[in-house]
Amino acid sequence: MSRIASVFATPEHKAFIPYLTVGYPNIEATLETASLLASHGCDMLELGIPFSDPLADGVTIQEASYQALNQGISPLSCLDTAARIRERVDIPLIFMTYYNPVFRFGIDKFCQSCHKSGIDGLIIPDLPPEEAGELDSLAQRNQIDIIYLLSPSSPDERVELVAQKSRGFIYLISLTGTTGVRENLPPNLEGFVARVRRNSSQPLCVGFGISTPEHAREVAKIADGVIVGSRLIQLLDEQSTDSIVDFVKSFREALDSRGQK
Repeated sequence: MSRIASVFATPEHKAFIPYLTVGYPNIEATLETASLLASHGCDMLELGIPFSDPLADGVTIQEASYQALNQGISPLSCLDTAARIRERVDIPLIFMTYYNPVFRFGIDKFCQSCHKSGIDGLIIPDLPPEEAGELDSLAQRNQIDIIYLLSPSSPDERVELVAQKSRGFIYLISLTGTTGVRENLPPNLEGFVARVRRNSSQPLCVGFGISTPEHAREVAKIADGVIVGSRLIQLLDEQSTDSIVDFVKSFREALDSRGQK
């Protein structure tokens, strides 16, 4: 069982997966925040490798990536940062990146480097499972789970393919569009999750637009975990450790209090 899969070994436990852009606002902040999140109830960390053309990301994460790139953050420095985080925490670490940086780094070299740095999974939004054969094979060889995404517009054929290919969990995009803070969950989310559930035995985690404990509580009724990014990036801008701790605790409490279906 992979480290990611072990998070879902107890069905009633709902996974809390925060997102950090590596190097935003700086490397030390990434290291400190990662430790803080792990010690206050998050189950995994999604670490974003900054990229110049982040098609799936909304304004908040785009701006964080832009600032990190301007500081010279690269895939190599992200790998080094992941290794330093791994020394501090034992929860699963997932890189979120795009295919171009992986290809330029060298697919085999990237997978080997991820393994050495303690990375457990990869999320690559612009790499469809039909085209991921080489990367998927190399990732498996290096004990790394490839996590694929599905959106509400995904046809049943794509759902079945992703269910076959995804390891660790399936990332469900709550709505069509980019990441970002939103006031309400989409009304068709429950039906979307149920449709994927009928075609898959994988754990299902929901991201995009989840920004409040109330959102997390509602998602916990139908899915196995939540992924939160933009709201946490906003809190980093405030440079308040107390705000981040309160944020994590409120989400953990919401997931635990309404985690059972």
